[in-house]
Amino acid sequence: MTSTVPIRAAAGVAAGVFACCFAWQAPAQDASPWQQDSHSAVRLLAGSRSGAVLLGGIAFQIEPGWHTYWRNPGDSGVPPRFDFGKSENIEAVTILWPAPIKFADGAGGTSIGYQKQVVLPLRIVAKNADKPVTLRADIYYAVCEKICIPVEAKAELAFTSVASTGDPALFAALDAVPKPANVGDPNPLTIGDVKRDGKAGVIVDVATPDAQEVALFVEGPTPDWALPVPKLLGHSPPGVKRFAFDLDGLPPGANPEGAALRLTLVGAERAYEFNVNLN
Repeated sequence: MTSTVPIRAAAGVAAGVFACCFAWQAPAQDASPWQQDSHSAVRLLAGSRSGAVLLGGIAFQIEPGWHTYWRNPGDSGVPPRFDFGKSENIEAVTILWPAPIKFADGAGGTSIGYQKQVVLPLRIVAKNADKPVTLRADIYYAVCEKICIPVEAKAELAFTSVASTGDPALFAALDAVPKPANVGDPNPLTIGDVKRDGKAGVIVDVATPDAQEVALFVEGPTPDWALPVPKLLGHSPPGVKRFAFDLDGLPPGANPEGAALRLTLVGAERAYEFNVNLN
């Protein structure tokens, strides 16, 4: 899934604790300095520069036992927000989201996000491919264990390298972004059917090898839809993992009939994203 951020709008401990944990050791020209707080750190990565469309990234390091959130935080949590409005020679930034994991939120629900480390790839469109490009980001996110701590960071990075040492980390992050798919596609892991269960419920059948663990996440047509995390049912047809969720958390006046839903299916090795209309 991608999130395009208009360039003028927001999208919505000590150093020693992290020194042994940083996995990305790109030279200074390919990465901004780590911006550290008590339980996490964040910085920008620059890919190789070629033409008007550039590849960058936002790299997070999270202290063991802590987590941060996906674009949809689940039953509780705070999605990260980014503002690139102070950048130079940048028309737009598209955020791509690697497949997340789910974990208990401590209040009986399920949250969605990332642990340890993650790179969010950025597809950056320059206004003029022949002029210098500088990405400036105001970054707002939360890191949580039993409590959540809000974090604000600012980072800046110029795209100068013809061949960047940040490319391997960025390409690995791109590979972790769920791939577009259609219901019924003949992939080893796929959604076979989406159907209503009465007026207030939805059933999703996932075709997968029985031993494979899968997770399913659902989002509505706009961010103010707060749909619950689908639950795996105890009894499913052979070769199928059946998930169910209720049509709860809709904004006032919203009609679920024909609503465009986004389903993210995450398996052990691959993740896929499906766009469906609720009939």
